[in-house]
Amino acid sequence: MRFRHSLLAKYLLIIMVALIIWPFVLPAYFIPSYLLDKDFPQKAQYMDTNKLKKMWHHEAAKLGGFSSEKVDQKLHTLKEQYPLASMFWVDGAGKTKLVLSEQKNIPAQWTLENSIEFMNQSDEDPVTFVSYIGEKQSNGFMVFQIPPSITKLPTLSLIDDKLLALYAFLVFGLFLFVSWLFFFKIRKRLIHLQTAMTETKENGIPEKIAINKKDEISELGKAFNHMIDELIKSRQYEKEEEGLRKQLIANISHDLRTPLTAIRGHAYTLQKEPLSSKGKDSLHLIENKVDLLSHLLENLLSYTLLSAGKYTLQSKETDIIRFIRESMAGWYPVFEKEGFKVDVNLPEKAIIWNIDPHWFMRILDNLYQNVMRHAKSGRYIGVQIVDYEGETAILIEDRGPGLDVTTDKKGAGIGLSIVSLMLQEMQFGWKIMSSPKGTQIYLYEKKENPELNKI
Repeated sequence: MRFRHSLLAKYLLIIMVALIIWPFVLPAYFIPSYLLDKDFPQKAQYMDTNKLKKMWHHEAAKLGGFSSEKVDQKLHTLKEQYPLASMFWVDGAGKTKLVLSEQKNIPAQWTLENSIEFMNQSDEDPVTFVSYIGEKQSNGFMVFQIPPSITKLPTLSLIDDKLLALYAFLVFGLFLFVSWLFFFKIRKRLIHLQTAMTETKENGIPEKIAINKKDEISELGKAFNHMIDELIKSRQYEKEEEGLRKQLIANISHDLRTPLTAIRGHAYTLQKEPLSSKGKDSLHLIENKVDLLSHLLENLLSYTLLSAGKYTLQSKETDIIRFIRESMAGWYPVFEKEGFKVDVNLPEKAIIWNIDPHWFMRILDNLYQNVMRHAKSGRYIGVQIVDYEGETAILIEDRGPGLDVTTDKKGAGIGLSIVSLMLQEMQFGWKIMSSPKGTQIYLYEKKENPELNKI
């Protein structure tokens, strides 16, 4: 980015303009006051006294040899041109010929005494030009007088000083306002950029921002837009990868079913053959591992279908108490065979939940299977209806070592992931509390009014 487009260059320009116009502030204040003075245009021609002196001497020099009438006529012309001035002329004999002035003390006959008296009787010290007519003393002289007040610039009064201070404050305030406006626009653009970064669309990605300037903030906006483009590409790439991965998992899960079926068939055939005790133990181990692998493949395929949205949800109102009894009836022989103490504490009154029976049965099967695999040492499973944070909940608990313990039977957690996805789709909540003394899992239906599901 070029320096001339930067914010620093723009603010330096504001400061430079302020420094340049500052010398013109005072003239800009005085000029309007002069222009508003109605007498200022007339007074302006009297301020250059040197020019007036040259003019008066020049006009007097041109009148040499002219008659008295011509001299009078010339003074009348000059009086029209300079109405604020006093003019008169005296002939060679010292007699006053023409007076164009409001002064009353101009003597009719000029002598040394009355000349001195005339000068001493003046109320103020006027600017006076005396020129000989025709540049000869014998022709007489002509006098041009102007009050000193009209030859000077007006002075400021106390009120003018206050106005000048106010004027300077307004000029300085204008600079502060321009600076504030400059930084206010910067702040507004930064807030807009911050808002664009924090607000996201449905896909979780912020929207790109419009770039219409060339400065540091615009460069930041371009970098943000580039990040958005890269993020969209990354999301698209991840989506394609996820699709391929799900397809691969589905294909592998489907393809492994055939050899597992063959292994299970041969294991069943071997059961009919005479085997040693060691061979029977090995065959039993093979059957258990085949069942475990089949269950893992089933979970993997279900997880793939759920995450891809291909596992159809068909919810309906179901008596959850009866449903739990039926599920435990199917698992009771399994728990009894492994020496588990089964504690089922369910109320007689029906509780209606809106569930998909196939999904919920899969949820319970996964949780029971999790107890069989990870909590067998506790030899205990309990199922009951409890109140959990104002909601009617199913509590499934065991007395195993807890989920944090690492064992050779601990998998990747696909079973619990399936439980989480299914509960989320059915608008159910769940909570796991695990410790070395056992694990408690709460399943509850989310409703606006918790009182509806309370016992």
